[in-house]
Amino acid sequence: QVRLVESGGGLVQAGGSLRLSCAASGGIVNAMGWYRQAPGKQRELVASITRSGTTGYADSVKGRFTISRDNAKITMDLQMNSLKPEDTAVYYCNACQRSGIYISGVCSTSASWGQGTQVTVSS
Repeated sequence: QVRLVESGGGLVQAGGSLRLSCAASGGIVNAMGWYRQAPGKQRELVASITRSGTTGYADSVKGRFTISRDNAKITMDLQMNSLKPEDTAVYYCNACQRSGIYISGVCSTSASWGQGTQVTVSS
């Protein structure tokens, strides 16, 4: 089973920036992504990246968030700029095991999850 460990997150004022990181170990993964879940809302995939570097973003974060990964280290980062109060949520690192990709926001193979990290944006 692939293990994911997250770091980053915290409290920032609107307009500020934060960077989240995720490190994977224990198996092979293809697509990796960041989900977020705000209170009372469904968990949503906000950014994803495949092993080949193909990226995808939710419309709500396009132009503000940038996802990147290091295949040698199997790490993934999410740089979040121009943060808004509506970005407040718990952010989860996710990885699709083996050759999995995201289809309609869900891994096509077994998925691993990080423990979640709180991001709070104050107005």
